[in-house]
This record gives sequence, C-alpha cells and structure tokens, in this order.
Amino acid sequence: MDGSTVKATDDIKDDTGERPVRARKNSAADTRSALMAAAALRFGRYGYDGASIRDIAGDAGVDAALVYRYFGSKEALFASVTMDTAIFDSLLEVPLDEVAAWVSDFVSTGPSDEALPHPLLSVLRSSSREETARMFRDNVAEVFSGRFAERLEGPDAELRAELLAAWLLGTSLMRAFRTPALDAATTAALESHLRAGVTGLVNPRTCDCGCTCPCGV
Repeated sequence: MDGSTVKATDDIKDDTGERPVRARKNSAADTRSALMAAAALRFGRYGYDGASIRDIAGDAGVDAALVYRYFGSKEALFASVTMDTAIFDSLLEVPLDEVAAWVSDFVSTGPSDEALPHPLLSVLRSSSREETARMFRDNVAEVFSGRFAERLEGPDAELRAELLAAWLLGTSLMRAFRTPALDAATTAALESHLRAGVTGLVNPRTCDCGCTCPCGV
C-alpha cells in the first residue's frame, strides 16, 4: 500500500468549516487529485505560508509523505495548483463568436469561493512570494497575450486579449468576494453586460471616424 488509505475521520470537518476532500481509492491518480483539491482550498484561504503540508495531507486523508512522492515539494504542489491554465483550454478552442458566451458562463456558473477559492486568491494571499506573482503573470501572458491574441484580427490584438483576461479574472474574483452589485445581479443581467464588453474586445467594429475600436459608434 502507498499510504493513501482513507482515514476513519470522514465525518470530521477541517478548521475551515468545510468537509475535507479525501482520497477514496489507493490509486496514484486519485491520491494526486485529492491532494491538489485539498491544496487549492488551503492555499486559497491561507496563502503559501499559512498552509502546511500536514494540513493539506490531512484534508486529503493521506500521509504527508505522499505530497513529496507525487509533487516533490510544497512549492511544486503550490505551482501545480495556482499555475494550472488548463481551465482556459476550451476558451482557446471555441469559435470567436462564442467567446462572450464562454466568459459569461465561466463567471456566472463557476464554483463558489466556499467550494473552490478563486485561483488568484492563492497568489494574492502569497504576495510575499515574488516568484509566484511572476509565474502567474507569465502563464496568463502565454495564454492570452500569446495564444489567444493570435486568434484575433485587427489592431492591438495583444492588448485586447489582456483586457479580456482582466474582465474574466477580475469579474470572477469580485464575484468570489461577493461585492454587493455583482452578488445580487441576476444571471441574465450579468450575461448581458459581459457579452457587450467581451464582444467589443473580440470583434471590434470600424467607427465612423475610420478607427477600429470596441465601441463601434
């Protein structure tokens, strides 16, 4: 056995008040997945320094030694959780005329902060780790300034792509913080405004003055 057997404490909640995500099987894939889920919660709520390997492993229901077996170090586990850009893979594949709908769905139906803290929170709550901020910036730039911008026609493609990232990450983060207006907004109202802004960035129109800009006036 690799030590990933579930502990007999499934009915106990962790100190966050949430029921820990525990590995249900002994497979390496299940153990790794449970550790990443537990780490996302811990790092998101307490930052890098406030989350211990022991607590993360305890939440996942496995021995702390398995963190080092599967990830090598606490820092590598942190990077795996906070630097994963796989959530944007489908955005890079959807037709451009469906990007606004994708963003609206991402913002309006994403998991709550109680279920899964926003990935930016792990970075913000680990602000003393300059390398973390740099890596996050580089990863976002690679996805948006690089790969997504290549799909856009017209001027300022990289700028428009980064503005899209700002809309996406900023709006979803504010939703996670539950600011009054965003928290109270209906899905229909949220989608209406998001679609208007995102569509202007992805498919800017030529204005009467001859310039190309999102307003399309």
